[in-house]
Amino acid sequence: MSLAVPTDEEIEDVLLSCRYGDIDDIEQFVAKYGSDSLNDIRDDRGNSVLHMVCANGHTDALDYLLKTVSPSLLSAQNEAKSTALHWAAMNSHLEIAQKLVRCPKGPGIDLIDIKNAAGRSPLGEAENVGWEEGAKWFVEVMNLDDGAKGEEDLKPAAEFADIEVEIQDAEGQIAKMKIAAPTAKPPS
Repeated sequence: MSLAVPTDEEIEDVLLSCRYGDIDDIEQFVAKYGSDSLNDIRDDRGNSVLHMVCANGHTDALDYLLKTVSPSLLSAQNEAKSTALHWAAMNSHLEIAQKLVRCPKGPGIDLIDIKNAAGRSPLGEAENVGWEEGAKWFVEVMNLDDGAKGEEDLKPAAEFADIEVEIQDAEGQIAKMKIAAPTAKPPS
């Protein structure tokens, strides 16, 4: 026995239910059409049920959806290439962001590295809207050691020399600076 297929109006209604955090309506939709039906639902801008719930900070609805939808929906991008985590960051919803990143079935901290069409990660979006609490949390949980692999074998240089440093911020901007070698050797 196959489940019925939702009409365009029913799809629009469940997206609105997600937007407004109406768990009862979401549950009724799932009872009628099955949980898999939620995975493919998108609005005219490519936003999923997770985008709607996360943008509007509905933690109870998110808890229900995280147990119901496919884990791949956590990294699904809309037409602007934003994930539900981008939307949580743009709207300063810390508990939502934490639930998305900590979801046991999901991609975890890798969600923080996904960039949207504007070239910003969720961290970049948090910084862009001035959400310091969220930006701080993203930095605390990010895997910052990827570029440091193998550094344990490095030894200090015998001679001092000028070095140039490039730092890339969350928006992809690069700042360069030169650090001059000290004129005298430091004491041993």
